[in-house]
Amino acid sequence: MGDVRGKSLLTAREREVFELLVQDKTTREIAEQLYISEKTVRNHISNVMKKLNVKGRSQAVVELVRMGELKI
Repeated sequence: MGDVRGKSLLTAREREVFELLVQDKTTREIAEQLYISEKTVRNHISNVMKKLNVKGRSQAVVELVRMGELKI
């Protein structure tokens, strides 16, 4: 694995998804707002959970905030 310091852990799209997620948006609302399918939204969330090695959306949000990747 390369050096990730200074580089965002999230892709731009993953960040958009999580920024909407912390606003209590549903998967469907996020999909509609970003013009992507609900499956794609779920894939982005799942990819981020894998990157962070966490088991759920809320845990992912907590971890991203802790790391300074996400503001709430």
